[in-house]
Amino acid sequence: MAQPRISAYLPPDIDPTKAPLAFGRRALPKLNEELQSAELLTQQRALMALCDLVHDPEKVYQAVALGFLDNLKTLLVHHDQTVRQKTTEVLSIVAMHSIGRQGLIQSGVISALTGLLDDPADICRKNAHRIFDMMAKLPEGAGGVLRARLIPPLVLKLKTELDEIQELILDTLSNCLRVEVSEALAAGAVTVLKEKLSHPSTAIRSKAAWVLLEISSHAEGKTAVCEEGVIPVLVGLLEDTQPEVQVNATGALMFAAVTPQGRSSAMGAEAIPPLLKLVAEETGKARLNAIKTLTLLAELPEGRQTLLDHRDTFEQCLHDPSEAVQRAAQIAITVIEWKP
Repeated sequence: MAQPRISAYLPPDIDPTKAPLAFGRRALPKLNEELQSAELLTQQRALMALCDLVHDPEKVYQAVALGFLDNLKTLLVHHDQTVRQKTTEVLSIVAMHSIGRQGLIQSGVISALTGLLDDPADICRKNAHRIFDMMAKLPEGAGGVLRARLIPPLVLKLKTELDEIQELILDTLSNCLRVEVSEALAAGAVTVLKEKLSHPSTAIRSKAAWVLLEISSHAEGKTAVCEEGVIPVLVGLLEDTQPEVQVNATGALMFAAVTPQGRSSAMGAEAIPPLLKLVAEETGKARLNAIKTLTLLAELPEGRQTLLDHRDTFEQCLHDPSEAVQRAAQIAITVIEWKP
């Protein structure tokens, strides 16, 4: 069922055009004072003006130096929704800049945002997750999210959040789980992600498969993916109508099939026919992953026996424009033709 889009519009009684804005070098110090004001309207107007200013990297540098982030952190628990909304908006813009990301980590804003995971306003939660997503794209940001112990609550929120926010959560997890997966596994991430592989949203199916790919890049993740019965679901996605879903599902399957248990599960799920179909698609995005996965399955006697009848499919790949595909096809042929 379609969900309504999260609106960022302000209440009708808030007019950002009436926000007084100081000029020159005094602008930011003045706004910093107004953020600490006891008057709600003054705080709201200061935040709106700040939203415009922090698009400039120089202003972000000045704001961090002036201690804006500590003041903004206190406003995250403000009783007024508009204040929380504009505060998270300012922080999301700050997170776009390198100096801003460093400031967010050092000031502990990431941990402070945890309190917004249950905010009644959709837009406040969305802004918070947008910040987590942008922070996690960099190694130090992903480390900050991990240190804030955010992975278990993020996994939990995948079960209940709006689709828009689920997409942001999956993006955050994909970057963080590249670094460390134990907390996610303990929180039942594989079971939750398995359910998301059947989601009606293409983006969510694709992103869930990508997170499983990152999980399967770790030894303990491979084991969990096999034990939770994810591989048959991934095999089913090989025939998804959306190419990006096919690519990510094939990639996740490839990593899982590195283990004997993964290869056995893939064979049991009859993965070879849909994988061969992907290999035969000359312009298919999943072609390379499919070849590599079939190479792994060829290490099993029954897999090699089946693929011996399809050597021509791999031989066609030797003329692919991609050198990576050519190399993968040559390796696949060598493995398939190997005789004990």
